[in-house]
Amino acid sequence: MNYAHIHLILTHVPVIGIGGVILLFIIAIARRSNELLVVALAFTILLSLVTIPVYLTGEPSEEIVEDLPGISKELIDQHEEQAEVAFILVEVTGAIALITLIVGRYSNRFGKRLAILTLVVLIISGGLLVWTANLGGKIRHTEINSGMSSQGMPSHQINKEEGD
Repeated sequence: MNYAHIHLILTHVPVIGIGGVILLFIIAIARRSNELLVVALAFTILLSLVTIPVYLTGEPSEEIVEDLPGISKELIDQHEEQAEVAFILVEVTGAIALITLIVGRYSNRFGKRLAILTLVVLIISGGLLVWTANLGGKIRHTEINSGMSSQGMPSHQINKEEGD
């Protein structure tokens, strides 16, 4: 097992998990359940912690795959740039969730407002994670990238090279 394998395994946890956490948050807020809200906040914090090794295994994974045939450096760069943004926002979301947990113990009204803020930032984080995962999938799965050839090169580059 290498870093690329670990990265691919771990990547699925935050991408899939964030949807479940968002759903749990919505249910907790709709039911006005403090217990479910605490669980949703705890899972948000856990999700932000799991995202750390996902991000940290990205660079070593790049080193493994970048020279393989059919791999586009352009796609790797796009994925890497988007991953940085998503990672930062997921970690900020985890920090907001932790603050919400602490503040919620002392101020129910302020805690509820922070919980809504946490949910909004969580939804944005979820969108960024899905977009990042989609970009990562295109690195190796050309069947999901309509603008790529079977050789992993952008189709406009192949057409340009064939015309030369």
